[in-house]
Amino acid sequence: MGTVEPEVATTSEAAAPVTDGFQLVIDALKLNRIDTIYGLPGIPITDLTRRAQAEGLRVLAFRHEQNAGYAASIAGFLTQKPGVCLTVSAPGFLNGLNALAHATTNCFPMILISGSSEREIVDLQQGDYEEMDQLAIAKPLAKAAYRVLHAEDIGVGIARAIRAAVSGRPGGVYLDLPAKLFAQTIDAEAGKRTLIEVVDPAPRQIPAADAVARALEVLKSAKKPLIILGKGAAYAQADGEIRAFVERTGIPYLPMSMAKGLLPDTHEQSAAAARSYVLPEADVVMLVGARLNWLLSHGKGKTWGGKGHKDWGGQKFVQVDISPQEADSNVRVDAPVVGDIASCMAALNAALGAAWPKPPAEWLAAIAERRTKNVAKMAETLAKNPSPMNFHSALAVVRDIVKANPDAMFVNEGANALDFTRSIVDMYKPRKRIDVGTWGVMGIGMGYCVAAAVATGQQVIAIEGDSAFGFSGMEVETICRYNLPVCIVILNNNGVYKGTDVNPTGGPDVAPTVFVKGARYEKLMEAFGGVGVHVTTPAELRKAMEDAIRSRKPTLINAAIDETAGTESGRITSLNPTAKKK
Repeated sequence: MGTVEPEVATTSEAAAPVTDGFQLVIDALKLNRIDTIYGLPGIPITDLTRRAQAEGLRVLAFRHEQNAGYAASIAGFLTQKPGVCLTVSAPGFLNGLNALAHATTNCFPMILISGSSEREIVDLQQGDYEEMDQLAIAKPLAKAAYRVLHAEDIGVGIARAIRAAVSGRPGGVYLDLPAKLFAQTIDAEAGKRTLIEVVDPAPRQIPAADAVARALEVLKSAKKPLIILGKGAAYAQADGEIRAFVERTGIPYLPMSMAKGLLPDTHEQSAAAARSYVLPEADVVMLVGARLNWLLSHGKGKTWGGKGHKDWGGQKFVQVDISPQEADSNVRVDAPVVGDIASCMAALNAALGAAWPKPPAEWLAAIAERRTKNVAKMAETLAKNPSPMNFHSALAVVRDIVKANPDAMFVNEGANALDFTRSIVDMYKPRKRIDVGTWGVMGIGMGYCVAAAVATGQQVIAIEGDSAFGFSGMEVETICRYNLPVCIVILNNNGVYKGTDVNPTGGPDVAPTVFVKGARYEKLMEAFGGVGVHVTTPAELRKAMEDAIRSRKPTLINAAIDETAGTESGRITSLNPTAKKK
């Protein structure tokens, strides 16, 4: 009796290759050239981070989801591609939600992807692990929010998230991926066909010819014209068109903080050093990617020549913005130009003609006089060398370092640390200064540092208030782990605003605004293998910053400054009812 050969399956009988939800998420991101994920691993997305890294994506793990989210948001601003933040469910999702709202408010393209509990249990409130209706919570804070329940819809979900994040006015998008989704399997070929490569995700929006003509007519009628450049102008990466328009018209311009460097701050048409003069005096104001929100006093009040906080100064406004709803949001906009900024500025340049009239010499001379006076006054202040250091003497060093390293990315947050730095440190190239943005939030610092280093490959310089640093300080371990070229300078005055408040009861607790005196923040960086330096003089600060930039090693410089330096609430004292009484 012969042996029986085992049956061998034919090709047609062999099981077809399958793929799963994990792989489809990764493949969809790669198909759309998203190559970096900022996040924090945990249930149910740990394996997604492992497999994404194995597939060649860069996965940067943080110590707190909020900081990962801030990193993703600013990566979106810098690259015009949605930054992706990946979190676990419920508490992790909520930690990332702050950054998602920040991205939406600031018009940064970002996608928050969170694992979540199972729908059938959440909807019946049966008490699942980290049970939460995350989609409902995210919707009011995001530009769009989607949930994917079936593996075959992953491609559609990611495509919709990408398009929503970058089209029109950019913003934050939430994508909810329940845990069961990742383990779902489908035929690999069928799965591949479900993926979508997004074509033209942010299509140009061409302004109407009559809107362009109207805007130029309003500008031409001005006796005291002014251009305000916002961070939307920086995001647009239409640097050449914007500079050409400013220089061809000869109109003075005022950059908002994240628009600094679109033209060098030292440009002869910059009115930054004469801000308090030009805003109330200008008769026609052109807004390019800037909103008349609280940062511009809503276009009203004494800032704009009005008598009261609700009074409109009577200026005419030209507004270049991708959102038609932005016009008339606070005051009448006489000439809205709606479209993407690159297309709008190109159209305005094309329609200028060769004989555009320069602004009246009297207006330019008045601005130049005040600018010269204020710059000289600031130079006199910066030249002083008090002991202990104050904000001005420390930032005089930072100003020189940035001038010598114009390609470095510059991160800035705090109260006084933000306000003084913004007015003292000049920027020379576009999208080099990134800061707290529209909300004025604390805590963006270390997340921004990581993303700026990763997205640009450039040296990063961060100027932090000691209070602001506390929100994200543990991420210095992340900076060291990835060996990023980040130099952090903490302007340490022992507290919030200053370190001199006292407990009015005389009790043992220090005042709420006071920190540990003489805190040695640099030891935190040393703990993780980075370079920590404690400095007390401008000369020591200069050497430490130069050494950090030369070495490109993770460095934290604890710059001890006068604890009496600083003012309550920085430059927004008017928003603090307690401070106004002091």
